[in-house]
Amino acid sequence: MRVIAGEFGRRKLIAPKGDTTRPTPDRLRESLFSILTPRIQGVAFSDLYCGSGAVGIEALSRRAKRCTFVERDKTALEALRENLSALKVGARAEVIAKSVGSVIEQRGWEGIVFVDPPYDAVTDFENCLEWLGKSEAELVLVQHSKRLKLGTKYGRLELQRQLKQGDNWVSFYGLGAI
Repeated sequence: MRVIAGEFGRRKLIAPKGDTTRPTPDRLRESLFSILTPRIQGVAFSDLYCGSGAVGIEALSRRAKRCTFVERDKTALEALRENLSALKVGARAEVIAKSVGSVIEQRGWEGIVFVDPPYDAVTDFENCLEWLGKSEAELVLVQHSKRLKLGTKYGRLELQRQLKQGDNWVSFYGLGAI
């Protein structure tokens, strides 16, 4: 696993050992950030269910202002912290070592939020979208299995587009065309 482009392009990232996380494939991250490039610079980014932090680190590499990483798995947190330390981005990163469910309602989410729960945690997808639809987030990106059918509107956020690669889909929820 590596950072695709930007300030840390081609730098290797550590993945958590075991199968408790499902890393976002490099090809999908590359496609996702090709779409996001015009919007990412100077924006607050959040990576929920972040695992190793590859998506949030990619955002920082492409000049996001800061990134909030939320993860509860200890092995994933170890890998995340090693990755952030190796890239020396601690000043632009906030790590929340809790479950997303315990913090989603208590934070003021803004900017771009990436949500990637375990594919079998169907209620987590709906809960996150419901709460983020009430937040100040401008764009919510949800990585999910193609078999999961999400709604088209959550609060103020509407489904704008979908990126499809094999079983991995990313649904873009926002306030306007993307």
